[in-house]
Amino acid sequence: MLGRGKKVRLDTERLVLRPPQHNDFRPWANLRADSRAFLTPWEPTWADDHLSRKGFTNRVYWAQRAIASGTAVPFFMIRRDDNALVGAITLDNIRRGPAQAGTTGYWIGEPFARQGYMREAIEAVVHYGFQTLDLSRIEAGCLPENTASRRLLEQCGYKYEGVAQSYLQINGRWRNHVLYANLRHDRRGRTTVG
Repeated sequence: MLGRGKKVRLDTERLVLRPPQHNDFRPWANLRADSRAFLTPWEPTWADDHLSRKGFTNRVYWAQRAIASGTAVPFFMIRRDDNALVGAITLDNIRRGPAQAGTTGYWIGEPFARQGYMREAIEAVVHYGFQTLDLSRIEAGCLPENTASRRLLEQCGYKYEGVAQSYLQINGRWRNHVLYANLRHDRRGRTTVG
């Protein structure tokens, strides 16, 4: 468990990863709105209040509770050069005991895609998960046709493990997902999708 009052911050070459704060509302809402067409094919359907201040406030409080209870660590990705919000990544569904596992989920604003920011963030979060949180396994899933996300996960050390049928409701439909995992002590060698 991370515990109450524990400050979580990760620094990479170009980014600061930190939990969302109330004053992030406007940059977050603008980036999400401007990137809507880019994001919605890959995400659950947005609630009617998705871009509202109240909805964002609930996200901030959820992040604080999740960190305090040790069940998730949500990060906003802030570019060092200009303090621009570029996206977000969460180490979620943290399970303790025999599993010692968690799941990564992420999104990036369209203006910042394919510039290496997400790779930087994933590598930092995986390192944090293994070294600080003592996890053994970090999982991720994405739609089979999301080749950019699949390539990214493989570049970050995740290995393909299979397909989960009707795994998540994405853009209003139950969709299959390809599943990947990154293991702290991985002896599997390279696995590729056929």
